[in-house]
Amino acid sequence: MAANENKPFAKAEMLIRKPVKEVFDAFVNPEVITKFWFTHSSGPLVAGKKVEWTWSMFNLTVPVFVKSVTPDKEIVMEWGNGEDITLVTWIFKPLAGKGTFVSVVNEGFKGDAAKVLAAVRDSTEGFTIVLAGAKAYLELGVQLNLVADKFPEGHH
Repeated sequence: MAANENKPFAKAEMLIRKPVKEVFDAFVNPEVITKFWFTHSSGPLVAGKKVEWTWSMFNLTVPVFVKSVTPDKEIVMEWGNGEDITLVTWIFKPLAGKGTFVSVVNEGFKGDAAKVLAAVRDSTEGFTIVLAGAKAYLELGVQLNLVADKFPEGHH
């Protein structure tokens, strides 16, 4: 699923030098994704199910509704609360001899121009940090704590 180029969207992409099955699993499996993004998940990402993701260091929980999952290829989800619910599409593309190219697009931002611009900027930065953390963890086994370190004085 490609973003509508005429609407504001956030996009982040990264090559992760691991097989697509391992990379995809890292994003649907709470035991792995909590090593590089959030601290707790109420369950794995399964199509048609709702889960909650928690960042305990910020006392923040976000609902996630999983619209579809195509194993080793794509995850489509909605996340957020009320007016701030947006659509997130993850694409996992195997690259022969290189690993997996992960692309994430976040779209459906609402509000005035300033609010939408801030949301696109924050989402682009956030998903870039997530992909960098996933790369470090999956390739090297290192937990960089990038999300917590982005807000050392707490999320606001």
